[in-house]
Formats: sequence, structure tokens, C-alpha cells
Amino acid sequence: MAWILLIMAGLTEIVWAIGLKEAHGFTELVPSIITIVFLIVSFFLFAQAMKTIPIGTAYAIFTGIGAAGTAVVGIFWFEEAVSIGKVFFLFVLLFGIIGLKLVDDEEEANS
Repeated sequence: MAWILLIMAGLTEIVWAIGLKEAHGFTELVPSIITIVFLIVSFFLFAQAMKTIPIGTAYAIFTGIGAAGTAVVGIFWFEEAVSIGKVFFLFVLLFGIIGLKLVDDEEEANS
């Protein structure tokens, strides 16, 4: 269950990161409210996940999901530049997130 909460926390981080851009420095009311709500939800879910997932693993995965997801949204929604290098390093980040999950599962099984 903690892993589901952590993934949800990372996904909600994407929403509030996009909200920050859309809020234009908190000058737009609705995007500002959405940003604040999702920020609170994101950190609540993250805190719940850290009750059982080691902090280093949890934080790396939380920020990794947020960073990769926000970069992908930036490419598709905001038409930001895309390059082979950007795509390559997004995959490196994704494989790092998966690797952390696998290592954590292995350490848990050995305990």
C-alpha cells in the first residue's frame, strides 16, 4: 500500500508543478488554488508512504516521478523542446526509479 501512496504522491507532484506554471506566480486564482491543494495532498501521501519505505528510496522515487512526469508534460502540453539527450536521460531516470524499487524489495525480502 505504501508504494501505491508513493506513486500517487509523485503523480500529484506533477499536477502541482504544472499548477505553479499555470498560476503565473500565484496571480491566477484557480490554478493557484489547485496548486496549493495538490501540494498538500502530494506531501500528505508522501509522508504516509515514508512510514514504511526508507526515506532515501522514497524521496528519490517521489522526486523522480515528479521530475520525469513534469518533463514529459512539458514536452507534450507546453511544447517544450525535445531532444535525444532529454529522452535518453528521462529513461535513465525511469530505470533508476525502477531499480530503487527492486533493490528495496530485495532488501525487504532479506530482512
